[in-house]
Amino acid sequence: MGKQSKMAKQVKQVAAGASNDERAGAHVDAASVPVVGLREPCPCGSGRRYKACHGKSSGATSTLRTFEGFAAECDLIAMRELVPAATAPLTLSDGSGRAVTIATVLPMAWPALVRSDGTIMLGLQVNTDNGDVSRDLGSALARALEAEPGNPVPPTREIANAPRLQELVDVSQQLSVSVHEGFDFWIDDEEMTTEVKESLERANSYAHPTTRLKSVAAAYWTQMGPKEHLRWVMPQGEEPLLNALSRLHAREETSLGADTRLVGMFRAQGLMAPVWDLPLGYGAEACEIPAAQFGERLAAALKETAPLTDGERRARAGLTTRQVTLR
Repeated sequence: MGKQSKMAKQVKQVAAGASNDERAGAHVDAASVPVVGLREPCPCGSGRRYKACHGKSSGATSTLRTFEGFAAECDLIAMRELVPAATAPLTLSDGSGRAVTIATVLPMAWPALVRSDGTIMLGLQVNTDNGDVSRDLGSALARALEAEPGNPVPPTREIANAPRLQELVDVSQQLSVSVHEGFDFWIDDEEMTTEVKESLERANSYAHPTTRLKSVAAAYWTQMGPKEHLRWVMPQGEEPLLNALSRLHAREETSLGADTRLVGMFRAQGLMAPVWDLPLGYGAEACEIPAAQFGERLAAALKETAPLTDGERRARAGLTTRQVTLR
């Protein structure tokens, strides 16, 4: 076993509970970064999610449609807001061919890191106060392109002149998303010491089972404790989508099968993500055909132009009260 990389040492420090002084040597603010994602339990032990505790934003307003222009906008939103552990390759627009992988979250919530072989990993679930997630990501990627191999890219608030992510990568690319059971993708095999393995196992305990459906785009089945859900990020604008869903809901055509029901929607990065409750044991495979069939019903409803009926307006009012904005 050769000398451990700086990245491997820092992963061990965080997950093993290193002191603030030790963490300071990693050139990050240890008090402001989690081991896992924004929506996981805060490492301080408060019982609240990191995003609502030590990762709480100062109140900057996020740019609407952060990933607008990307063919994979819906999957990027899902990876940013809903999926615990996933990766996907990106293609740089400069034609250099350098390998870049976007990930839901990286060790110590680093914005990016450069592996020893020069490949870049870019973290999506990084909390910022800058109000423009795409520019934060562009800043991290631009700095990673200049960093030496084997080093993380530290957080910064100096992004005034940074490019947006859309300026650096091929936005026409559809993402090939790999959903992982945990965070083993953090460390190369040669860096997987016993201590690192143990630290990853602790982080992996936060990763609830998740599967990306094959029959439709940007729909993710998940089990969270005793509950199963389908969360589906959709590309349509809020008003036409709400109208279409209201028409279907009034006709009792939003179900994905027995004992399933549309329970509400997330609003995230400018798009909507309807959420279904599923019975325990339903599984991702059972969602495939019903989701594809629902997609066909939704496409037809989106083409309807008649004013909403009284029943459809009541259905819309009910759906509107069950929206949650992810900030």
